[in-house]
Amino acid sequence: MRKFLFLIIFCPVYLFSQDELKGVILEASSSKEMPLPGANVYWLDSSVGAITGDDGSFSLPYKFSYSQLVISYVGFKTDTLTVTENRPIKHVLQASDELDAVEIKSRKQATRKSYLEATNTFTVTSDELLKAACCNLAESFETNPSIDVNFADAVTGTRQIKMLGLTSPYILIATENIPAIRGASQAYGLSFIPGTWVESIQITKGTGSVVNGFESIAGQINAELVKPTTDDKLFVNLYGASSERLELNTHFNTKISEKWSTGLYLHGNTHQQEHDVNDDGFLDMPLYNQINVMNRWQYINQEKGVVSFLNLRYLNDEKQAGQVNFDPNNFDPRNPGLLSEVDAWGSEINTERFDVTTKFGYVNPEIPYQSLGFQTAFSYHKQESYFGLNIYDIKHNSFYSNLVYNTIISDSRHKVKTGLSFTYDHYDELVNTNTFERTENSVGGFFEYAYDNLDKLTMTAGVRVDQHNRLGFFVTPRFHLRYTPWGKSAFRASIGRGKRSANIFAENQNMFSSSRQINILNSTGKIYGLDPEIAWNYGISYLQGFNLFNRKADVTFDFYRTDFQNQVVVDWENPFEVNFYNLEGDSYANSFQFEFNYNVFEHFDLRMAYKYYDIKTDYKSGSLEKPLVPKHRLFANSSYETHQKDNGAHWKFDATYNWLSAQRFPNTDLSAPQFQLDKYSPTVGTLNLQVTKVFSPKFEVYLGGENVTNVRQDDPLVSADNPFGSNFDSNFVYGPIFGSMYYAGLRFRIK
Repeated sequence: MRKFLFLIIFCPVYLFSQDELKGVILEASSSKEMPLPGANVYWLDSSVGAITGDDGSFSLPYKFSYSQLVISYVGFKTDTLTVTENRPIKHVLQASDELDAVEIKSRKQATRKSYLEATNTFTVTSDELLKAACCNLAESFETNPSIDVNFADAVTGTRQIKMLGLTSPYILIATENIPAIRGASQAYGLSFIPGTWVESIQITKGTGSVVNGFESIAGQINAELVKPTTDDKLFVNLYGASSERLELNTHFNTKISEKWSTGLYLHGNTHQQEHDVNDDGFLDMPLYNQINVMNRWQYINQEKGVVSFLNLRYLNDEKQAGQVNFDPNNFDPRNPGLLSEVDAWGSEINTERFDVTTKFGYVNPEIPYQSLGFQTAFSYHKQESYFGLNIYDIKHNSFYSNLVYNTIISDSRHKVKTGLSFTYDHYDELVNTNTFERTENSVGGFFEYAYDNLDKLTMTAGVRVDQHNRLGFFVTPRFHLRYTPWGKSAFRASIGRGKRSANIFAENQNMFSSSRQINILNSTGKIYGLDPEIAWNYGISYLQGFNLFNRKADVTFDFYRTDFQNQVVVDWENPFEVNFYNLEGDSYANSFQFEFNYNVFEHFDLRMAYKYYDIKTDYKSGSLEKPLVPKHRLFANSSYETHQKDNGAHWKFDATYNWLSAQRFPNTDLSAPQFQLDKYSPTVGTLNLQVTKVFSPKFEVYLGGENVTNVRQDDPLVSADNPFGSNFDSNFVYGPIFGSMYYAGLRFRIK
């Protein structure tokens, strides 16, 4: 069986032979015939075509069934040639006597959905990101109904995202298709990517492509970063909030030579003002400083079909949280001599990270549908932290490489991707007095076939095999289908499998901000004594575009189910413990979403969504809903832009409303009566607003407010008056803690 799979995946693609029709397209000048580069050459009633090169030559697949060859170029008469045999073609296009002018006006959508892709993928553009402050990637999903954003705990202020009801470790989060938020960076990594560095975000629901790895279960999020060749020569973004949070982003881009460009991106943010709005003695948000520097090098050689990137990045992030009167100079759980005088609970999280990534892409100039890509990424991540008396340090060295080859079979309707990948991770963790050290590495290969007739049907079927030193040998199949039954519609279905190692400490650092005892109940597995997580994801979706009162609209229905064959259960049902153990029974997550988008009138767009979750796990205490996940969520976003003046000046207005139904609290029956909580939280509704004044393409200012209705969770901490006692817990967060927060900023750019 293994040999059979090996042959399927690594069988050379060039075995699929095909005939090629070659020729040259010329234009008639006053004295002689000249090559015509950029002309379109394609077979009539097919998606098979090519574009002529600098010398006017072309090459495209030939089959006996093809007989009509169309040649077109703007400003020239379109010719259709009858081809009866595979012989070289030389054809001269004649200039058109008259060229009718057609003016087409269209407004780019801030979030784009495809009617043609097999996967349920949509793109969040920079226009959508500017609807909110988007200071970092974790804050870039506030206007998106498919991603849930909430706070992991009431101490560190960490934002956590969820997709299909599952937390971010089940989502493959990448930057430019290189896995980026994983391992040691799971808890805080989203805040390490500044929002101004993000050019666009592609969000895929359900298991994605096998090309990107085997870890994805709930979906994939890919952030495309700004490029030195397309970004502004100079960009400055200054941000300040009523909480006295300050942030500065600057981009410097320059063209070194005809082929080389480079960009230097600097980010810094700080918050040093203490806030305790609810008077519980704890900071409502941590104090922090962050320095983030990235240098990008881009090489483009169009003649040889080569594009390459080199990224260098350094990050230093420092956080302090805890009680208002906490002094870190008098507290260090690593130094017992200082603990005798402790009178305040506090936390420090200091992170240092260094990344080097490279990308190399080659497109065969003679055969454009053949390309080769190679990616590598190395990261060094060091975090030293403590939460009260709990110590957590982690060092993570990671290396990733991926080789991808693209080509077609017979014609461009049949595309294939195949390649090899290698990953290496070394973890060294200190949890209080216990040391956990392990190395993981894997070698894998993948093969993906895509059929696309650009009309009714698109299909992607992929399989990868991996040999992992701790997970063993396993196969990862994935399948996506898109069918268009009628105009402006897309019915999609997908199924896929994912497998991953659960980094239980790095992914659940919020548990350290409590007095709970940490227990690992299984001891026979190869990752902390636990088995790897395995899940199947199934999904269907339907997208329909239509006109409502002569304005564009669309609706989307989707349903996804995730079934775990094994899961590392994080059990909070005993208020004095956090228990980790392998799943014994069933665990599933059902997610249903309805979304409606409508262009109400010119420049005014409305987006509304309803989401329903049914998520249950068999705990040792019985089958229970997943805690702190609302079953129902309502979402609404409206945006309006005034007409642009000749100098580009205009106004932009945005509003986002989120309503969350009651959320189940973990069981507190064993606590003393004064520390017992209700079974469910209250409902929560928040409203965010932003106004932007664009003075010109170079300069704009914005003013906004988050949670302007001032909704607050009054008592997010259990036993806040005795944080070193056995009942202290910061993990019952269901809504905002700080209340209303207002901000202002400016953006200045030189193109």
